[in-house]
Amino acid sequence: MGLMGSYYASNREMDASEWCIRNKIFVSPISDKKNNNKWYLEIELNGKINRSKESFGKVVIWEKLYEYYLYYYNKYND
Repeated sequence: MGLMGSYYASNREMDASEWCIRNKIFVSPISDKKNNNKWYLEIELNGKINRSKESFGKVVIWEKLYEYYLYYYNKYND
């Protein structure tokens, strides 16, 4: 278990993340350079990269990452 903690994604979360990656939607944790116990999420969609305004602590970073993948899966999957 690293600084980001451990998290076991559900099958649904894994399916959503795989679908997003295949469709060039990427969600990546980025560490806060001033505080290595906090992370931001960067979302790359249609060639644009946006960073979350809010930072997240360990374990929560994984929950939020999969929350974003589920959001984009539900929004764009036919």
